[in-house]
Amino acid sequence: MFLHRTLGRTLFAAAARSKQYATTAPAGGREVRNPLQEFFEADRSPDDDKPVVYGRGWKASELRLKSWDDLHKLWYVLLKEKNMLMTQRQMLNAQNLRFPNPERISKVRKSMCRIKHVLTERAIEEPDPRRSADMKKMINAL
Repeated sequence: MFLHRTLGRTLFAAAARSKQYATTAPAGGREVRNPLQEFFEADRSPDDDKPVVYGRGWKASELRLKSWDDLHKLWYVLLKEKNMLMTQRQMLNAQNLRFPNPERISKVRKSMCRIKHVLTERAIEEPDPRRSADMKKMINAL
């Protein structure tokens, strides 16, 4: 437990003060960021009076309209969001602070479950039994 807290704080500190990955634009025009920063939400002032409004989860009816590739991309966007939220929750718990908006994690999880459900529906409707079995294996591996 001590090692986990120490390692988490060390990683957070390293991501925050890394000089190697500056947030200024290089000559190529792309912004270079520290990859560890993706595990942390952008800082905002705790004295902010305006409440932050977050989006809703994806509905299965909306996901049924998406292509396989779009669902695949959305899955990994949601996975990154879930990892960021879980990291933030763990960091705040280690500091005995309350995690703001804990319902965001459940929204992300529900959306991920709905993606799996839509993909399973497509696998069941597949006329080729071999391809259907391969799709189901891939979905279960998610």
